[in-house]
Formats: sequence, structure tokens, C-alpha cells
Amino acid sequence: MALLATYYLPGMYTEDHSIRVPLDWSNPDDGRELNLFYRVLCAPGKENADLPLLVFLQGGPGGAGPRPLAPQSDGWIAEALKHFRIVLPDQRGTGRSSRVTAALARSMQPRELADYLHHFLADSIIRDFEHLRVSEFHGRRWVSLGQSYGGFLTLTYLSLFPGAIAAAFTTGGIPGIPAGPDSVYQSTLRMMKLKTERYYERYPQDVQRVGAVADAISGGGVSLPDGSPLTVRRLQMLGAGLGMKPCPERLHWMFDEAFCAGDGSVPVREGAESGPLDGRELSDAFLMDVLDATQSYSRPLYWTLQEFIYQDGGPDGECAPARWAASRALEASSEMAEGTRPLRFIGEAALPQMFAQDPSLKPFAAAEDLLMEDTRWGRIYDVKRLASNETPLQAAVYADDMYVPFAMSLYTLRGTGSAHAWITNEFEHDGVHGPVVFRHLYNEALDRGDLAGI
Repeated sequence: MALLATYYLPGMYTEDHSIRVPLDWSNPDDGRELNLFYRVLCAPGKENADLPLLVFLQGGPGGAGPRPLAPQSDGWIAEALKHFRIVLPDQRGTGRSSRVTAALARSMQPRELADYLHHFLADSIIRDFEHLRVSEFHGRRWVSLGQSYGGFLTLTYLSLFPGAIAAAFTTGGIPGIPAGPDSVYQSTLRMMKLKTERYYERYPQDVQRVGAVADAISGGGVSLPDGSPLTVRRLQMLGAGLGMKPCPERLHWMFDEAFCAGDGSVPVREGAESGPLDGRELSDAFLMDVLDATQSYSRPLYWTLQEFIYQDGGPDGECAPARWAASRALEASSEMAEGTRPLRFIGEAALPQMFAQDPSLKPFAAAEDLLMEDTRWGRIYDVKRLASNETPLQAAVYADDMYVPFAMSLYTLRGTGSAHAWITNEFEHDGVHGPVVFRHLYNEALDRGDLAGI
């Protein structure tokens, strides 16, 4: 272990660490290694206390561990610091853990890059964390908190290393098991439509404004500040955050400043000779906001691996190819078409157009096409082990979750031993970042006696 730094953030004593892990856990002696960075937090004054460990499994895919400004800046941290020493790993390929970048992608041939990216999914991530627990924390069982994709990782952890986790919490992160990308996107497509409808119900004036922007760019020729094209599909991708707060309000204010002339109202054309709206009437501020909301420079793995988190090779390592499942679902829906009005927004969906147009994703495009056809994948869930699971699992399941289908989550929980669901529609997918969700789950586990052993 390398201890890189110790310091104090407001309300938190902090240690930065790094260890080495194999790139390929199936062949750990082939000489290829990655850095695994992790940060450890505790409350000031408890630096030397014998505290139980809580490891945070970050959402994603391709998400680094949180960089908190203060305990209250991320609600679960404020609560967890009362009870635990917190371990915040950067998942491989993210943050300070051998980050995968566009420059790295450009240095590899497509098949080489595709094979490399196979090592950045749940089976490898969890083997990293188990190695971390055993080698750096003396094999001490820890508690896990998995947000979103971190919940998927939790079930992989329970599948691969039963007994390593003393108790598990998940928030908006119980995947359908079994469920491939086709069934997932058919389900989330319905929620994308519902979230758009609710957005327009709340801000009815935006029906016209969004439609007018779509009309202005539908003829092509409109570019974002980085030179990439602004298409209607990319405009629709602004809905990727509609399942979290306060995205609807951010979206509303973004479109509020979409037009630059006069008082910013939607321009009105008098007579056919005046022609339709065009991109010249869109404000520079709006175009910059769209770029900031849709570019992938900081998290290329998020979109590159998006469909493959559902690819479970099972015991024989085989499953059907993904073949751009999200894109196929969207193209089959007339309601999601670019010319349909009101224009509907798109949620969490990786599309081939993104890899053709976004400069930060273009270096991954050829490898992504290969990955979409791959049928060999690692095993990420063991249904029999999950059925006999003895690790207490407390799961917050959001009834209106846009990203993780509610019915699929309940189906999986019914087949998982020692699992308890707290079903609520009070919170969106990011509810754990407020002050209530983790405290509620922690108190439920405490009342059941599920934390007695830690």
C-alpha cells in the first residue's frame, strides 16, 4: 500500500491511498497492472478509533468515487461518518485509478481496445475491491453502500464473495436478474416518456420552446462550441438527468435562455417567405449549456460501457450480443422520433450517433461496434448464491426510477435471501445524496439487528 497524503477537509479526516491490481484477474501474473486509488474518511477526533468499515460502491458505470466538499455536501456521508470509517475507491478506469481516456483509446487498435474494456466491468471491479479488503484491511468484513450501478456491483459482490460483506445497503440499484439490455431498455423507454410528460406538465410553456429549438436545428448546420453538430437526437439527450433532482428545473432554465433576440421569446415568423427558424437565433449561452450537459470528456466509460453492464456471461461465459439495444428501442418508437411534437427527451441510452459526433467518444467508436457484437462476457451474478444469501441487504427501491426498472428490482429482491425492500416514491434516483435515505436504511438495519455483528 502507498499512503499518498493525509489532510483535513471540513468535517473530515482524509487519507489518500493507492495499490496495484492486475488488469486481468483471470491471468493475474501476465504483468499488466492498474493503479487502484482509494480515499478513507472519518470524523475528526476518530482518527485512531476502531470503527467499522463502510465501502461506497459508486454509480456509473465509469464513475469515480465522490469528492465531498463537506459531510453535508453528500447526505449519506454526514450520516455514515457518525458510525463508520468510510472507504471511497475510484473504480478502475476512473478518477485516479488508471483512468481510461480518449488519448488511451487512440493509442490502441479497435480489437485491442475492445478486449481491454472488457476488464472494466463488475466482475473485475469487485475482484479489485475484495483484494483491497483482504490485503489492506486485513480481511475484515465491511459494510457496503451501493448507489445506482453500485447496487449492481453489490449483487456481484454477494455472488462472487459470499461472506465478505457484513451488511449491504443499496439505493436505486437492484438490477433485473436475469435481464439483458433489450428488456431493460424496453422498460426504461416507458419511463423516459413519463418523465417528459411530467416535465411538460410542470413547465407547459416549454412545449413550444423545446419544439422551436428542435425545429431550428432540424435542418442541420448548427454546431456546438467544440465544433460537434447539434442534432435533434443530441437535444433529446438532455433528458438523461430527468430522473434526478433538480434536473427538470435546470432544463427549464436552459431553454428559458435558448433564444437571443429581443426578450428571448420564441421568434415568430410572418408568412412562408420568412422561412423557418434556424440555429442563428439560438444563444451562445444555450449552445454552451447543451455542450456541458452532453459532452463526455470527463466520463467516457459511462457511455462506452453503458449497455454492457447488463451482459452477464453466466456459468458458460456466453450471452446474446447487445447490438445497440437502446438505439433499436428508440428507433422502433414513433413517439421518440425526432420529428414528433411535443419532442420527448431520452434518458440513459448510448447511441451510435454519439460515437460518431462527440469528439471525446470518437476514439472509442470502432471498439464500441465490436463490443456490441461480442458474445463472451464475464459472469456477474450467481442466482443460486443470491437465493441462499445470508448477508442482510437493505434496499431503497424508487417506484418512479427512470434508470432501474421498478418491477425488475422487486423480482430480483424476491429471489435474494435476507433482502428487505423499502419502496418509496418520495425520492428520485439520486435520493441518497440528501439527508434522509441512508439514515432511514441504517435505522431499519439497526432495528432488525442486522448490524449487531459489526
